[in-house]
Amino acid sequence: MEQCVALTFDDGPGPYTDKLLDELATRDVHATFFVVGKNIEARGKTVKREFAEGHVVGNHSWDHADLSKLSWQGVAQEIDSTNTSLTNLGLPLPLLVRPPYGAQNPEVMAALKARGQIGTFWSIDTEDWKNRDVAQTTARALQARRGSILLMHDIQPTTVDAIPGIIDGLRQKGFTLVTVPELIGPHPETIIGMQMYSQYNVR
Repeated sequence: MEQCVALTFDDGPGPYTDKLLDELATRDVHATFFVVGKNIEARGKTVKREFAEGHVVGNHSWDHADLSKLSWQGVAQEIDSTNTSLTNLGLPLPLLVRPPYGAQNPEVMAALKARGQIGTFWSIDTEDWKNRDVAQTTARALQARRGSILLMHDIQPTTVDAIPGIIDGLRQKGFTLVTVPELIGPHPETIIGMQMYSQYNVR
């Protein structure tokens, strides 16, 4: 069985996302993008490009709110507004939702379950938003293990600069780079409303 790793990118679309898409296309890699709803209107073409080029687009709330601190109605608005913005672009309703900061509680997860969505977290945090350093981001990404989900941010230019080395390094370690749904496999319906941290850590 292949050793697979999923690259994921949060907080876009942003000014560096198209450059990242160029890098991924050059290396024939598909990734998973968790987009912030309020960014979609200004950069709808980029989101459409993500989907058209075979990447997976997930929901990262409307304005990067801490969903665990909101009312049920607030959580619903954050998720539904972004879902609607994506479907209005002609994209499918996203299967995946990544709560900002990884903040969740039973109410948040119940809201995802009611919408047929999966809470998608991570097993490797590159901390690219904090270090903003190509070498450090790359080193943390290369700690990946079989089934890892890597957290990065396409709004960080140093992350985009790190991607060629990360891809080459992971491939040299024998990893195949896939999307999160590819990690999930053919029966995503079995983990609706659950928390996914890696291919082998779903609860």
